[in-house]
Amino acid sequence: MWESTGLYGESSLRRYQLGAEQPQKHVPLLPQLFGEGICCVGGSIWQLTWRERIALRWDAATMKLSEMVPFDRDGWGICSSGGYVLTSDGSSELVLRNPGTLQPLSSMPVHCNGYPVSAVNDLAYVAGRIWANLYCRHYVIGIDSHTGEVTDIVDARAVMERPSGDHTQAILNGIATFPNAGELLLSGKGWRYIYHVRLVEGLPEQTAREAYRRLIIQL
Repeated sequence: MWESTGLYGESSLRRYQLGAEQPQKHVPLLPQLFGEGICCVGGSIWQLTWRERIALRWDAATMKLSEMVPFDRDGWGICSSGGYVLTSDGSSELVLRNPGTLQPLSSMPVHCNGYPVSAVNDLAYVAGRIWANLYCRHYVIGIDSHTGEVTDIVDARAVMERPSGDHTQAILNGIATFPNAGELLLSGKGWRYIYHVRLVEGLPEQTAREAYRRLIIQL
């Protein structure tokens, strides 16, 4: 596992075995950089920064910094998808980018029954579907990677942690996928654990409609 941590003066890139309490390797970022989403592309790891408009490319094997490149938006989430890289900036729009340079190629609005879905945060991809958490909400959504339509809504309250210590928010803020569809890793700000989640499909139609309604009301 690779993990990006945030906050000015505390941001880092970490690598560890899933389940281990301590990282195998820990590389701090410059204190003026706020670390955000990461994704693997070939033998590299792209790491976004929040407001600094800079992206960092790391060698995945050595965790040495290869380069820093300009970035045209605030950095939130990033994932590798079908030959492209997708990024989010907290809006209702994803940007498709060149995986080698992160230069923007096109954009894709995220929508649910015709309504734009904002606050799209961390991203992960598997089997033609983009998974994203919504910032400051307890929902994870599945997005069709070709159309931007929300195809799945997951109520993640069962794994939410309560604020503790200096972490007054403890909001859902991290998502990763397994190669087999239907399984996610979820974590958040100041969480003690990473949760391995298996999704169950086939909610009754009425329940699904109610989930869509609740999501749209919160937008």
